[in-house]
Amino acid sequence: MVNPRAYLAEAISTFALVFFGPLSVILAASVFGEGLTIESIIMISLGHGAAIAFMVYAFGHVSGAHINPAVTIPMMITRKIGIKDGIGYIVFQIIGAIIATGTLVALFPEIGKDVFWGAHGGPSELLGGSMMSAFIVEFILTFFLVTVIFMTAVHKKAPKSVYGAVIGGMIFLLHLVGVPLTGASMNPARSLSPAIFAGDTGLWEVQWLYWVAPILGGIVAGLIMNYVYVNKAEKEA
Repeated sequence: MVNPRAYLAEAISTFALVFFGPLSVILAASVFGEGLTIESIIMISLGHGAAIAFMVYAFGHVSGAHINPAVTIPMMITRKIGIKDGIGYIVFQIIGAIIATGTLVALFPEIGKDVFWGAHGGPSELLGGSMMSAFIVEFILTFFLVTVIFMTAVHKKAPKSVYGAVIGGMIFLLHLVGVPLTGASMNPARSLSPAIFAGDTGLWEVQWLYWVAPILGGIVAGLIMNYVYVNKAEKEA
């Protein structure tokens, strides 16, 4: 049984991601315009990457700092966390995300609304509006996110002193290339909470993309990394 304080850690960590990440979207749109410029993409990537890196260092030793149902579910499947605790993690991740977006709505009711408080709106024109292409992109992005997490934070032989920076750096990279394509969700909680407040039916029509693709990508990565690499290191330890 995980200490209930870990649930709170997940809520706080996810709040940080869903506050500072979308805040970077709001500020980027205000400063550089609503179109995706190089400057805005870098700002958004840094906002998400830094939030994750700092929260991993702050709460990694408390809860593992999953901050993402697409990370928690593979951890449950590979028995790194129990099912009951995994469900608790996901519930508190969603709660933290909703409170974060609610805070942004209260602080930025007008300029935030212009970008739906950082909501993800489906495939971009670069993908020809193709949901299948967007699905593949989100699957691949989350696959490599979870791969990095398992091989740094979970693997027994990985240097723990740098795992926060590596995970945050990977988030930066994935947003750098993924924001112009799908918005780079990789996290169902991160996509859900802005959609709740935005009141736009179009955002709900694409919600399945930001749940199914990241979760499947995370599960595939978790299974491969766990049974090919992590378990071997644990047996040798």
